[in-house]
Amino acid sequence: MHGLAATLAALAGASLAGWVGVLAGTARAWDLQPVGEDEPGPPEPASWPSVACLVPARNEAGVLPETLPTLLAQDCPGRWRIVLVDDRSADGTGELARKLGAGRLRVVAGAELPADWVGKVWALEQAAAVAAEDEPDYLLLTDADIRHAPSSLRRLVAESEAGGLALVSRMARLRCHSLPERLLVPPYLLFFNLLYPMRRVNDPRRRTAAAAGGCVLLRRSALERIGGFVAIRDRVIDDIGLARRVKALGVPIRLAVSRRDVESVRPHGLAGIWRMVRRTAFTQLRRSWTLLALTLALLALLFAGPPALTVAAALAGDPPALALAAAAWAAATLVSLPAVRLFCLPPGWALALPLAGVLYGAMTLDSALRDRRGTW
Repeated sequence: MHGLAATLAALAGASLAGWVGVLAGTARAWDLQPVGEDEPGPPEPASWPSVACLVPARNEAGVLPETLPTLLAQDCPGRWRIVLVDDRSADGTGELARKLGAGRLRVVAGAELPADWVGKVWALEQAAAVAAEDEPDYLLLTDADIRHAPSSLRRLVAESEAGGLALVSRMARLRCHSLPERLLVPPYLLFFNLLYPMRRVNDPRRRTAAAAGGCVLLRRSALERIGGFVAIRDRVIDDIGLARRVKALGVPIRLAVSRRDVESVRPHGLAGIWRMVRRTAFTQLRRSWTLLALTLALLALLFAGPPALTVAAALAGDPPALALAAAAWAAATLVSLPAVRLFCLPPGWALALPLAGVLYGAMTLDSALRDRRGTW
């Protein structure tokens, strides 16, 4: 029993130390700051720059009626237009977009995908080529499932001009209605910010760089300096690759969470979230099996560990280990509360973080196994 007690106490102590490190870390990634709409509005520029909104769209007929009109209704005072690339859709996306849009919208039929490009980046490359005819100052890269508040573009442009930013991005508010969404979406936001703390992304002295691909306002001059979209043509995680290239120029970038101005309308069941994560998880680990093993071990220790060790210590009648394990679970719950609150969920959902961690670990393992077999 002494050996078991020591093992339980050691594991519980390690888990607690990990969560205390997250809470006490200078990045304060757990509080999900900044939130774009919670900050004072930036001053408006004396002269408004021009913007081209680039929308890659593949089989998006189901969401365009809810999203495209919001992009067309932007109140940005400067000159702006929308270029939507119908990326070889089979559901009438292009025809629907033409019916919904008028005046500012141009729909382009996407060409076949070259061998060394990923689909979204190729669509953006084609949209940028069309937009270049007007020589816009900025490019807004926005997904077809994103619904924008009327002031969204105006605020992003003003923010970029006031801060001299080369790239400003909003992490879209994901749908959080169904049971799988409530379980997995708040932890998804937390995990992203643990990997890419926004305070460090926004600190020009730090190398950390990230963007959220659903909404990115990019200076065209910065895109040209990195060599255009061809520089990230093979990046599955294109938004992170773009942010890294731009920040490496020595120019400031900014990332913030959106509370309401930028929202994804796409519903996600468990299968949809699973596919979304497995598509990039192993790539995020640089396709390293060593990093995969370390990641899975860490997920087990930090997420599955606290409740499992709490039960094991209680059954073993080990008060010291029980206290450490319970404290680790409490710390994990405290870390997840800001994400739960951001989505206006009852605080009790924070207790489900261990289950979410286990599921994300399974998705990551599935990503690696599918990569090895070449079956996606």
